[in-house]
Amino acid sequence: MSPSTTSERPHTHEMVVVHRVFRRESALLPRLVRAVPHGETTRATEIATHVAEYLAGLHHHHTVEDETIWPLLRERAADEEPVARMEEQHIRIDRSLEAVTDLLPEWQRTADRAAGEELASALDEHRSALLEHLDDEERMILPLVADHLTVAEWEAVGRRGLETVPRNRLMLALGALLEDATPQEQAYFLGRAPLVGRLLWKAIGRRRYAAACRALRAPLDGGTGR
Repeated sequence: MSPSTTSERPHTHEMVVVHRVFRRESALLPRLVRAVPHGETTRATEIATHVAEYLAGLHHHHTVEDETIWPLLRERAADEEPVARMEEQHIRIDRSLEAVTDLLPEWQRTADRAAGEELASALDEHRSALLEHLDDEERMILPLVADHLTVAEWEAVGRRGLETVPRNRLMLALGALLEDATPQEQAYFLGRAPLVGRLLWKAIGRRRYAAACRALRAPLDGGTGR
């Protein structure tokens, strides 16, 4: 059954909020790399770990789309061009992620300034490709999702998106999602979390996320990384 035949439609704005995480982090990463002093390998390792987590998270996000959303839209939507565009952009982004992955170990090992600039430039190029894709996906794909996927199918996409997040990092993942969310968006996402999750977020999660951000972003101007 398609949502177009029911009164319920997928709440696709969830994806916009998720995209904000990738927009924010992709802007922070090259700045964090450039801020590491030459030879400070301990700090380089901390940042490299964060970069690797970002790469894995974005790769999983796109894999979920490749395996769930695109096949359903190819089957149900009359115009396949937007899906083909998404697939082409995913390939371009994958190549940018490979470039970053190739450069990361040497910089992590040496914290060499020249290697860091090369890595940061690769991250800048990655972000350029990513922003084009996110803009197009929000403009071209989310309306198709609202018309052609059921609520249950969309919720299944969301569950797949969370399946690789370790339990001990769920509070950090929630914090990343809520950081740039409006009060209404925060209420929506917290309202969908289990009661124990909401209690944990208020008791320890919010402070743990804030502390992690301070430790990661402290060298950047303004302290917030933005």
